[in-house]
Amino acid sequence: MTLFERYLTLWVALCIVVGIAAGAAFPALFALIAAAEVARVNLIVAALVWLMIIPMLLKVDFAGLASIRRHWKGVGVTLFINWAVKPFSMALLASIFIGWLFAPLLPAGQGPSYIAGLILLAAAPCTAMVFVWSNLCDGDPAYTLGQVALNDLIMVVAFAPIVGLLLGVASITVPWDTLLLSVMIYIVVPVAMAQWLRRSALRRGTLDGLLKQLGPVSLGALLATLVLLFGFQGPQIIARPLVIALLAVPILIQVYFNAGLAYWLSRRFGVAWCVAAPSALIGASNFFELAVATAIALFGLGSGAALATVVGVLVEVPVMLSVVAIVKRSRGWYERGAAYPA
Repeated sequence: MTLFERYLTLWVALCIVVGIAAGAAFPALFALIAAAEVARVNLIVAALVWLMIIPMLLKVDFAGLASIRRHWKGVGVTLFINWAVKPFSMALLASIFIGWLFAPLLPAGQGPSYIAGLILLAAAPCTAMVFVWSNLCDGDPAYTLGQVALNDLIMVVAFAPIVGLLLGVASITVPWDTLLLSVMIYIVVPVAMAQWLRRSALRRGTLDGLLKQLGPVSLGALLATLVLLFGFQGPQIIARPLVIALLAVPILIQVYFNAGLAYWLSRRFGVAWCVAAPSALIGASNFFELAVATAIALFGLGSGAALATVVGVLVEVPVMLSVVAIVKRSRGWYERGAAYPA
C-alpha cells in the first residue's frame, strides 16, 4: 500500500473541506461546471468516474465472467439486500427520524418531502462507484461487474413499482433518459474502453505496468470528484448545516445496517470473502444520479426531496470508505473457522 493510499481518509477529509470552501467562495464557477450535463448526468463527473473505474475494469477477464455462477449465494444475498431490504428499511428509518424524532427541528411542512427523497435514494443500487469500493477492498472484479449489470437490469422494471408503493403514488414518472444514459456512461462505455485497453496491453505484455501507472490516476479522480460534489453543494451546506446533518442520520444508519446485514449473511452462507466484501458495499451504496433526477422530476428542484437526495451524494464517499476499512479489518474474523470457507 502506498503512502497516498494509507492516508486516503485524510485526503478525503481535506477534499471535503476544500470542496465546501471552494463552492462557497466560487459559486459561479461551480454552477458553470454543474451546468455541463445531459439528462441531469454531469459530464465532468462522468469523465472523472471513467478515470476511477477503467483501471478496475482492466482487471476483468470477460472469459471469467461465467465464474460468477460459483458465487450464486453472494449474488442472492446482494439482490435480497438491494431489493427486499434497503428501500423498506430506509422508509422505516426516515419515518422514525425525519417524521418523528427530528420533526420539531426541521422546516415546517417539509417532513414528507424529505422522507420521499430518502426513499428515492435507497430504491436504486449504485452503478459506478462500487467498482472503486470493490477495488479498494480487493473484491472479485468479475463478480462486481456481473452484480452491477444484474442490478441495472432489475432496476429498469423494479424501481418505479417500489418507489410508487413506498410513496403511495399511483404512477411514477421515471426519468428514463437519466437512467439509460447513466447505464451507458457508467457501465457500457467504460467496459468497452477497458476491454479494448486490456486486449491491447495483453498483446504488448504491458498490462501489469499499465495497471500500476493508472492506480494513482484512479484515486486522484476519486478525490477530484469529491471536491466537485461538495463544491456543488457548498452554499447549501453552509446555509443549512442542521438540516443536512439531520438528514444524514438515517442515511448513515441505513448504510451501516445494510452493509452489515449483507456481510453477516454472506458469512452465514459461506460466501468467499472476495465476494462478501463487495456484496456488502453494493448492498449499502446508492445510485444518487437517478435519485436526484427523480426527486427533481417529481417534486421540483428546490424541494426537500431533492435536498435529501443531495445529502446522500455528500455522505456516499466518506461513509463507503469507512465500510471498506471495516470489511478489510474484519477479514480474519470472516474467514476464521471451517464453516465459513474463503
